[in-house]
Amino acid sequence: MSNLLLKVENLKKYFPIHKGTFGTKSGDVKAVDDVSFDVYEGETLGIVGESGCGKSTTGRAILRLHEPTDGKVTFDGMELTSLSKGQMRKARRNIQMVFQDPYASLNPRHTIEKILEEPLIVHGIGKAKERKQLVYDYLEIVGLSPYHAKRYPHQFSGGQRQRIGIARALMTNPKLIIADEPVSALDVSIQAQVLNLMQKLQNDLNLTYIFIAHDLGVVRHISDRVGVMYLGRMVELADSESLYETPLHPYTQALLSAVPIPDPTYQREQILLAGDIPSPRNPPQGCTFHTRCPFAMDVCKVVTPSFKEVKNGHSVACHLHNEVQQ
Repeated sequence: MSNLLLKVENLKKYFPIHKGTFGTKSGDVKAVDDVSFDVYEGETLGIVGESGCGKSTTGRAILRLHEPTDGKVTFDGMELTSLSKGQMRKARRNIQMVFQDPYASLNPRHTIEKILEEPLIVHGIGKAKERKQLVYDYLEIVGLSPYHAKRYPHQFSGGQRQRIGIARALMTNPKLIIADEPVSALDVSIQAQVLNLMQKLQNDLNLTYIFIAHDLGVVRHISDRVGVMYLGRMVELADSESLYETPLHPYTQALLSAVPIPDPTYQREQILLAGDIPSPRNPPQGCTFHTRCPFAMDVCKVVTPSFKEVKNGHSVACHLHNEVQQ
């Protein structure tokens, strides 16, 4: 096992709900609710789940783009949640983010050269001539050319813009990159190119990724371990092979049953979940998945299952498997 790089403990992010003329607080949206996991040097941890499950908010809360409500985030031995804003800005030199929308994340009024040079200026890296050379170098690393530096974001395709977003994340030579659905807005053929690029960069630059996505096929292609989130909570975490071959949580089983298989002769029963996802403002008591689970028991309605390791490196929050261990 590699060295531990990131440790997330009991992370919570609640968004307050205000109503009325005076903005009286009427409740909270529990976007992330008691999430814990580790990330090791050189690996890719995939985080998957339906839209609204809290996976993107988890990534942003780690970087404190959304200030965590509670919990602890430790990166490379440094507790991020206790840092001042100035200290956190310095820490972000080693943790960068690739955003989902490759156009909205780039300033349309700036040239690519200025966009890529900005992180170097913020963190005081190099002199003007050195920064310009770094911009040209990283453009070539992500498959573009130095002459692209004088262009504006609207002059590029979606795949090229995402390559620029990746280059911007690389400019400060980070240890960890949080990629928030970096290929979901791209065509399938372009998705494969960007994923292959990210894997090559990981090998060449010794990068560590948290790869957030809703497409389990994409996550399987790139991830060493995969965590599954539902309604703000982590419900299963295992190495990629174990999770895809022997999923334990009913929610994971349902998600995997919907993944297309490129074999027309193979017949697989799709698990259809009943009902809609409950509101994160008022999640169900007990196991939050019990309202849609085909195996729900009475205990599921009143007792929240603990997230525990039931096999070697395979953790799950489900009474079906926790009962076996007791």
